[in-house]
Amino acid sequence: MSIHRTVLALSALLTAAAPVTAQGVSNLRIMAPAAPGGGWDQTSRALQTVMQNEGIAKPVQVFNVPGAGGTIGLAQLYNSKGDGGLLMTMGLVMVGAIQTNSSKVDLSRVTPIARLTGEYEVIVVPASSPYKTLSDLANAWKATPTLAFAGGSAGGTDHMLVGLFAKAAGVDTKKMNYVPFSGGGETLAAVLGNQVAAGVAGYGEFEAQIKAGRLRALGISAPKAQAGIPVPTMKAQGFNIDLANWRGIVAPPGLTGSEKAALVSAMDKLHASKEWKDTLKSRNWTDLYMSGSKFDVFLKLEASRTRELLKDIGLVK
Repeated sequence: MSIHRTVLALSALLTAAAPVTAQGVSNLRIMAPAAPGGGWDQTSRALQTVMQNEGIAKPVQVFNVPGAGGTIGLAQLYNSKGDGGLLMTMGLVMVGAIQTNSSKVDLSRVTPIARLTGEYEVIVVPASSPYKTLSDLANAWKATPTLAFAGGSAGGTDHMLVGLFAKAAGVDTKKMNYVPFSGGGETLAAVLGNQVAAGVAGYGEFEAQIKAGRLRALGISAPKAQAGIPVPTMKAQGFNIDLANWRGIVAPPGLTGSEKAALVSAMDKLHASKEWKDTLKSRNWTDLYMSGSKFDVFLKLEASRTRELLKDIGLVK
């Protein structure tokens, strides 16, 4: 081998190894597979701030690759095989978008690192609604399957929750009347304007109106009662539903064991830091942390559950 080729080969090896150092991770890039300002972007930039301030990784760059529910970014991540200095923020919305957009790349093709945060969903009705409980709404829905529910985009977390509620209530999921809106403000207006029977969103989107007494929250999709949220769980009311709009972190395929371990360790350190705990509190994010092999298993189960649910709803064949 010539000296020139030897230098090039050594340079390539050093470049590949650069993200993992004795101190942790350096030259880290985090992809937010959506436009600036949304949940994935906010999560990515919060990670950037805490990781740099805590010395977990330096420098940390955030960049946006919007489009198709995150699947454009997912394809780009897949094509960055072996890049141990690249992470992508993602979540349940992407799990669904992979199915509804018939993405050629799914989450079995990436390296799971950690689940970070989440928000539980609530079903609300106007304060003047005749439905006082989730059972009241379920009984009315069984009697009138065309009862309309408002929420976010088709196939998203809100739509999934309505599908789960339909199954638990004994309503045909393929006949349910789900009205998708592009933003929480439109959903809120539809509910308050009595254009629909009920609305679905993350608790935070309806919190002010619930506290003001304009909306009645009938149930929250959490596994147990949530501190500071005076809404009964759907489970406690006889509907076996547990759904969180969670967000997590994945890396490209083809990482070495040590590269993956370094990234998991970085997330573990982030989660243990006081600044991250303060960030969760200030942003009202629910801590749903899970890393390493546990997150691997969770992702597989979540992909399977989402696929079956979207089939039931009629959005996926």
